[in-house]
Amino acid sequence: MLGPRMTGKTFLLRRRQPALFIDLLDPETELSFSRSPVMFWEKLQALHKKDLVIVDEVQRVPVLLDYVQKGIEEIGLKFILSGSSARKLRRRSANLLGGRALDLGLYPLTHVEIGKNFDLEMALAYGTLPHVVTTFLEGKEDDVRRQLKAYGTIYIKEEVQAEALTRNVSAFQRFLSVAAQMNAETIEFASLARDSSVPMSTVKEYFSILEDTLLGDFLWPWDRSERKKARPKFYFFDCGVVRSLQNRLVDPPTPQEKVFLFETFFYNELKRLRDYHERPYEFSFWREGKQEIDILVTGPRGPIMAFECKTSLETVSDATRSAFRKRFPKVPLFIASSKEIHPRKLDHDVMVLPWRQAVDTFLA
Repeated sequence: MLGPRMTGKTFLLRRRQPALFIDLLDPETELSFSRSPVMFWEKLQALHKKDLVIVDEVQRVPVLLDYVQKGIEEIGLKFILSGSSARKLRRRSANLLGGRALDLGLYPLTHVEIGKNFDLEMALAYGTLPHVVTTFLEGKEDDVRRQLKAYGTIYIKEEVQAEALTRNVSAFQRFLSVAAQMNAETIEFASLARDSSVPMSTVKEYFSILEDTLLGDFLWPWDRSERKKARPKFYFFDCGVVRSLQNRLVDPPTPQEKVFLFETFFYNELKRLRDYHERPYEFSFWREGKQEIDILVTGPRGPIMAFECKTSLETVSDATRSAFRKRFPKVPLFIASSKEIHPRKLDHDVMVLPWRQAVDTFLA
């Protein structure tokens, strides 16, 4: 079970009743198993068939995965393994338990999980990390800002420095600040490299660190000829975290900020609900010349629906609607609106939907 920091992995795991709980966030525990991994196997041998074993932050001592496999095959134990990064596992050729484990993700809270207390303005300004939501609902907005401000510091210290993901931490910090400013916008790698004062190859490596540590992911153009131009978008995983990295927590989001924040929120909401509902969908964006649609949803047989995100009552231009309909005659196009209360139907069979209804349409 992989998920970014502060999404509640440890909280959920501690509610279970395992026969053995290994917390590798504890420095002494991590050091102990790093020095003598066989001690983990010795603990497993003292258990019984079908006993549950939980290993939290397993990427810190990847060699334990070899003993996890032995525990499954030789003893019949059940395991839950959690982590906030798969980078060390992949880079060290760790045993990823192919065919023996389910790969699950845990994300910040969805609007469904928050329920009646969900507030879109709060989600855009501060995100939906569980502890952030709880603190906000308690009326402690200053504490929310402190928590989010500390997120970047903790991330740099515990993910980047502690995991030795890059030697030049100061250069990575410069990159992270610039990358946050480009959230939900088309990435020009050469331009970002100049602004970060690092080579373009390093920028691409740093983005791979963000992906591997689950801080965000790329959204690529649907058209493969467009992909060759290497101009994707990058979405951070949480609006509150990205605003913290942008150093914009003090003031409410401006209308211009909300354009990108709402797009970030909506994309992440679809991604989380897709994974939780186990839908076989992939996401991209459509771009053809000057025309662009934010999110194109593709199923096993091709594109099945598309969404454009809007924070005002304006709609997609007639030229964009016409170009999209010409390219995808039968693919429904929806405008997910943060302002609309009721649906509207436009020319070219385009529907304007309140954002909640847009999400419901995606899951239907």
